[in-house]
Amino acid sequence: MPLIETKGAASAQGFGEFTVVGPPPVYIEDVFSTYLYTGNGGTQTITNGIDLLGKGGMVWGKSRSNPTGHSLSNTVSGITNYLDSSATFEQQTGGGITSVSSSGFDLTASGGGVRLNQSGYTYVSWTFRKQPKFFDVVTFVKNASTNQRISHSLGSVPGCIIVKRVTSADDWYVYHRSLGGLNKWISLNSTGAVFTTSGAWGSSDPTSTDFGVSTNLLYDGGGTPLTYVAYLFAHDAGGFGLSGSDNVISCGSFTTDGSGNVPAQTLGYEPQWIMYKRTDNLGSWLVFDTFRGWFNNTGYSDSVLQPNNSNAEAFADGGTPTATGFASEKAIFSGSATYIYIAIRRGPMKVPTSGTSVFAPVTQTLATGSVVTTGFVTDMGLSKALSAADPVMESRLTKAYLRTNTTGAESSGLSTWDYMNGYGPTPWSGSGLSSVAYGFRRAPGFFDVVCYTGTGSATTQAHNLGVAPEMMIVKSRANTGQWSVYASARGANQVGQLQSTVEFQVDTNWNFTAPTSSVFSISGGSNISSYTYVAYLFATCAGVSKVGSYTGTGALQTINCGFTGGARFVLIKRTDSTGDWYVYDSARGISSGSDPYLFLNSTAAEVTGTNYVDTTSVGFQVTAAAPAGLNASGGTYIFLAIS
Repeated sequence: MPLIETKGAASAQGFGEFTVVGPPPVYIEDVFSTYLYTGNGGTQTITNGIDLLGKGGMVWGKSRSNPTGHSLSNTVSGITNYLDSSATFEQQTGGGITSVSSSGFDLTASGGGVRLNQSGYTYVSWTFRKQPKFFDVVTFVKNASTNQRISHSLGSVPGCIIVKRVTSADDWYVYHRSLGGLNKWISLNSTGAVFTTSGAWGSSDPTSTDFGVSTNLLYDGGGTPLTYVAYLFAHDAGGFGLSGSDNVISCGSFTTDGSGNVPAQTLGYEPQWIMYKRTDNLGSWLVFDTFRGWFNNTGYSDSVLQPNNSNAEAFADGGTPTATGFASEKAIFSGSATYIYIAIRRGPMKVPTSGTSVFAPVTQTLATGSVVTTGFVTDMGLSKALSAADPVMESRLTKAYLRTNTTGAESSGLSTWDYMNGYGPTPWSGSGLSSVAYGFRRAPGFFDVVCYTGTGSATTQAHNLGVAPEMMIVKSRANTGQWSVYASARGANQVGQLQSTVEFQVDTNWNFTAPTSSVFSISGGSNISSYTYVAYLFATCAGVSKVGSYTGTGALQTINCGFTGGARFVLIKRTDSTGDWYVYDSARGISSGSDPYLFLNSTAAEVTGTNYVDTTSVGFQVTAAAPAGLNASGGTYIFLAIS
């Protein structure tokens, strides 16, 4: 679609009196979804935000809890039909999906729908929307005794093509750019290594408009034309994000070392979904995703499904997603082995416009198995019992939690984590304690979580915040060590400690270099060789969050955060002298006359009956009654506020 210029007001991009209009940007969350649900034995609607009605695509579903087959349905050969990646049978009717919509699909449990909606079974669905430079699905008729070129609309050279006959039984045939040529293929329904068939994929490479199929690979059935479906996956083709140049899908390969370690694979983004297959010897296909549990934590059991069999979900170390790709140390992989993969970028890619879409404060009494429901995918949880207890920070990416008031190492957790709609506040679940919990979602311009391993030398670490972080909270994970806090208002050479009341002081943890929109500098205690770390990054996002500073006056003052409905969360720390890390939230109340607060650096119980911090439409206020930790005349303070 060409750009269109229309007469109008001057644009912020400097186009004078013209407004430039073109195709709207596309983001990974528009075209791909991992969605977890529990079958109800009847009908239910899956709302994942993917437009299959207007755009078309494919839904791949599988029971996690039970050994039932896979179900791959698409809008081209009929969404109510399905194929099974672990079987050779022809296309079947009654796959469980009854219809699609502009925001997902509908399920039934009648007939073959038992595969996708059996009562009490847990399921995963991976939805791929048709989109140039990401994914396409086509059907074609293979004519007798001829090679053919099949047209497609991927808009780029496919990195992987998966083909299956739909009119009769046959294997699943996979082309992958890393297999080594047009004669090479591998089977999706098999553990087999690479097969060689002369001219399997025609006489010339796939292009951005077509690909080849041959009679040598796709048999003509003795002269009878046969119908096939092909799923096409792009490779590093750009096409996404505001610039239109961001990659969201990669098809590559790697060879492990003698111990089975995967050398760091650089994708240029953090993946959320990956499918592996060993190609030099026998080995199952393996699918990991961050919703079911694919963690940055060597030795932890990630959740894995195998497309070539009907087994229930199993657990194995599938490597670790990183800010720029993935790697592993002695995971599920064999030594000195070659693997292919398809990786898909983590979302969201859109900058949030509402605080409620990325942050939720919740108060509740925690019964056994309690889950804090936030209503969105929750990447970090911060919780504190209102009585005397440790405050706890936990991350979906790490499958572990840390106590913010101590220097101790992390503890394993997340047994009750709800990967779709909230999180389980380990270790408080089942305690019966009244508590407050804060759920944060990662989103560009607002918040990011980064895991890395120290090198022992001053270096930089990539992140995906998309802007320069204005506050960073970093902690060693497997080792004791302080919580290091960077605040842009204090400069690159000063660090505070989240577990302590100490003032901000000159420290070498940040290598005296301010972070950028793509990296932050680390050294010293935040980069000890072989130590693992987690970093929480925050920035000012218009109307959503504000990272800033103010000078105390000893009198009532308003802190303008640019909000319209007031702050729902406020974190404040004095930086020029000792002071606690105060936390206020709207769930417990930020109102004139009664402003309960907690400390992140202390086990102390909630303090009530004070009037130190109030909400106001543009942000928050600190009152004349506030102590030196919040509003001493001439004191300097940093804060994080969320609308």
